[in-house]
Amino acid sequence: MGTGHDTDSPDDGTKAFIAARPQLFGIAYRVLGSAAEAEDVLQDAWLRWQGTDRAAVREPTAFLATVTARLAINVAQSARVRRESYVGPWLPEPVDTRADPQLGAERAEALDLAVLFLLEKLNPVERAAYVLREAFDYPYQQIAEMLETSEANTRQLVSRARKRLSSDRRQPVDPDAHRRLMEVFLAAAQHGDLSVLENVLTEDVVSYTDGGGIRGASRIPVVGRLHVSRYFAAFAPRFWPGKAIRWVEANSGPAALVLADGQAVALLSVETSERGIERLLWVMNPEKLARYVASLDG
Repeated sequence: MGTGHDTDSPDDGTKAFIAARPQLFGIAYRVLGSAAEAEDVLQDAWLRWQGTDRAAVREPTAFLATVTARLAINVAQSARVRRESYVGPWLPEPVDTRADPQLGAERAEALDLAVLFLLEKLNPVERAAYVLREAFDYPYQQIAEMLETSEANTRQLVSRARKRLSSDRRQPVDPDAHRRLMEVFLAAAQHGDLSVLENVLTEDVVSYTDGGGIRGASRIPVVGRLHVSRYFAAFAPRFWPGKAIRWVEANSGPAALVLADGQAVALLSVETSERGIERLLWVMNPEKLARYVASLDG
């Protein structure tokens, strides 16, 4: 009694937030590369929305996207400092994209783990501008308003981000060829087959392992065909016995979940080109794996 609306039906503000939520998560996750941090940003955005005079907001989704983008930039700036003290390489947290292959966006851009990893090299504002343009198709003028900058500067931010990504990344192969390369690599890695490993890896391949400080995870990237193939050949007898591989989808691409006694111990995704495998990304941080696996089996 006296609440003004039926508690069973959410008010218009709640409905607007729920409707915008997939897009908001898609923005925050791409800017941060972390599902956990993206969820925190959405929680903050929700609290701000609760305190907003919603009658004055003409377009709730655009308003909420602006709030989310700005909050994500702030978090990304402080996350940068935290990641400098992270033990070993920091890799983006994988997400399950089976139900929503574009993760709330117009396009599945800036979603691939290898691309998110490269986006980390950009400053947070560049990253946000790139994500809002390339994944969400916002007009430059609107992005400029969201980021409180000029349209000319916004165009420059996006252009700089595109250049950076294209200089660091070759054209990927199609999904079937990508999966085949992974299968060949994993079979060779399990058997310690040096010649097959050398054949499937590019000359300047890099293998990154995000273990978050756990024992046994390499704390420095392994660089170059010779080093990477020898590393996996030497690693094979210690690592692979008793392990099973489950093929999964992560970030709209094929990935391999490595299991020991039914428990996930690693998620492998790779970046490929016509030359072969360019980057190997091993997520072994137990927290990142646990959240991903919970979403798979949830």
